[in-house]
Amino acid sequence: EGDLLVGHGNASAIGTLVERTTRFVFLVKLKSKDALSVRESFAKEFCHLPKGLKRTLTYDQGQEMAEHKLFSKETDITVYFAHPHSPWERGTNENTNALLRQYFPKGTDFTKISKERLKYVQDELNDRPRKTLGFYTPHEKFSELLH
Repeated sequence: EGDLLVGHGNASAIGTLVERTTRFVFLVKLKSKDALSVRESFAKEFCHLPKGLKRTLTYDQGQEMAEHKLFSKETDITVYFAHPHSPWERGTNENTNALLRQYFPKGTDFTKISKERLKYVQDELNDRPRKTLGFYTPHEKFSELLH
């Protein structure tokens, strides 16, 4: 599942990508929230994953995914869209974004957040035990998929 976590004045954002079964999160630094930047940044993030873990991406109806056909062609990842005003269709991502607000409250200017800070927060979330995972961490469950 994918989404943007939008910052102060709707002017900046970070990308969030969450693997549904393990709750493993990837935080993506964005130059801007336009469709070109999102497509390029998400594709770059996905290139680090094994092919078997890159099948589909479920997204909301945001304009930032306007280049979804080109993204699919470049990455071989099919993009699906949730119905309008149906956040429960991407519940894992919505929950993850709520957790991220503990680190980045509303009004955060994401242009001032370094890639290193994003990766630090990403690692903290991925090493946080989750009840839904039997109190394993997303990192532990994701590692199982890789082996």
